[in-house]
Amino acid sequence: MNARDKTRPSFPFSDLQAQYRALKPQIDARIQRVLDHGQYIMGPEVGELEEALAARTGARHCVAVASGTEALLIALMAVGVEAGDEVITTDFSFAATAEVIALLGAKPVFVDIEADTCNIDVAQIAGRINDRTRAIIPVGLYGQCADMDEINALATRHSLVVIEDAAQSFGASYKGRQSCNLSTVGCTSFFPSKPLGCYGDGGALFTTDDALAQAMREIRVHGQSGRYHHTRVGVGGRMDALQCAIVLAKLERFDWELQRRREIAARYDSLLRGVSGLQTLAQRGECRSAWAQYTVLVERREQVQSALTERGIPTVVHYPKPLHLQPAFAQFGEPDDNPVSRRIAQQVLSLPMSADLDPDDQAETVRQLVGALRARA
Repeated sequence: MNARDKTRPSFPFSDLQAQYRALKPQIDARIQRVLDHGQYIMGPEVGELEEALAARTGARHCVAVASGTEALLIALMAVGVEAGDEVITTDFSFAATAEVIALLGAKPVFVDIEADTCNIDVAQIAGRINDRTRAIIPVGLYGQCADMDEINALATRHSLVVIEDAAQSFGASYKGRQSCNLSTVGCTSFFPSKPLGCYGDGGALFTTDDALAQAMREIRVHGQSGRYHHTRVGVGGRMDALQCAIVLAKLERFDWELQRRREIAARYDSLLRGVSGLQTLAQRGECRSAWAQYTVLVERREQVQSALTERGIPTVVHYPKPLHLQPAFAQFGEPDDNPVSRRIAQQVLSLPMSADLDPDDQAETVRQLVGALRARA
């Protein structure tokens, strides 16, 4: 079309259709294979995917599960978190990070974030540890790992478990080690918009601990160690063979996609450098982000986002409230807690990001963003 449609985005925030077109033969063949053998639950694709993902991360075990949320829940159950325990986590994440803690009757303890990365502020964790603390859940927000060595060292000193929430950081690395293999347990998500996504819900757990791996495998099938032999309380947490097949097909070009995301992020950094009223997020030298999102901090966020929407530029806010201000978790904090999280939540704005983002669309995004910032200055 000749004129930009002012009422809706002219290109997608995350271009899953372009990705499908590029991988159509592989995806279709993988899906057809599942339809032919008919083993939709715990079919051979489940084990194949687990083996491939374990090899990629370097973890000894991978357990495919129904979603990233289910992965976090199963991890907490496997390490023995119970009602009355406390689990320390970031105040700035998707609700799933905290809700799995609350579902078990434990208390999420929200720690503030670093203003320049939006990841948990490790310096504030020690002050929140007490006799009831059982675990720490850092989040690799926007695709960049938290400072896992410092978190692990702190956990070791206090005999705590570390569960890495890598829902956005699968494919990232920290000091040369792969995300999901940086702590006691790693958890990721294959939600469609993730760097490695399926066409529904899916997730995985990773560990090098044999006993934990066995516990997680049992929990995902209602606590069964054998058919109709239930050794523990579990959940219906299996990832179906069709979704595993899709992830297997997407793995074929995942390295290329990660490189493309990094190139696109570098281009954003270059184009936005020095723009008034905007701050790009810091990237730690020991980290290589998976760039699940490209998120900036802007002044007058609502006005800027509205102006971009009018010009056909898709944006998303990840996330508009810190967790302690969500009604579901209000009992676990005070309104004035964690000032950095509260401020950042008013400024974050995620720009279009996917491996198939067209350079012209990226340039138009930046042009319109700069124009919106200047108009609102």
